[in-house]
Amino acid sequence: MKGWVNEFKAFILRGNVVDLAVAVVIGAAFGAVVVSLVQNVIMPIIGAFGGKPSFDQYYWTINGSQIKIGTFLTALVAFLILAAVIFFFVVKPVNWLMSRRKTELPADPTTHDCPYCFSSIPAQATRCPFCTSEVTPVVAVTTS
Repeated sequence: MKGWVNEFKAFILRGNVVDLAVAVVIGAAFGAVVVSLVQNVIMPIIGAFGGKPSFDQYYWTINGSQIKIGTFLTALVAFLILAAVIFFFVVKPVNWLMSRRKTELPADPTTHDCPYCFSSIPAQATRCPFCTSEVTPVVAVTTS
């Protein structure tokens, strides 16, 4: 029993489990903020220009059953607006910030193309394994 407890404790304290738990909590809180932004700011602005942004009154009746196509359309429009808000106010700024932080040099290539048969061969190769032509190996450039 003690082995299971220690194993469970190691599992819970593993970095990726804690990171995932924090991400879920932050994601739920952030989701609530974005939903509030869409419902309380964006949708009323759209409603100011085109009337109330709701299609809930539209439905089809077939054999006494209501097919609420308007409710579906309202949810679809809200989803598209939510996706646009997340893309333009979260994804694009984060991508821009990450591109500015990127300072690592590109890795040296491990392969290059044979100039005779255009097959991909190791960078250090002196002979192509496909066409057996002699090739010049690629020397890695080091900067200090």
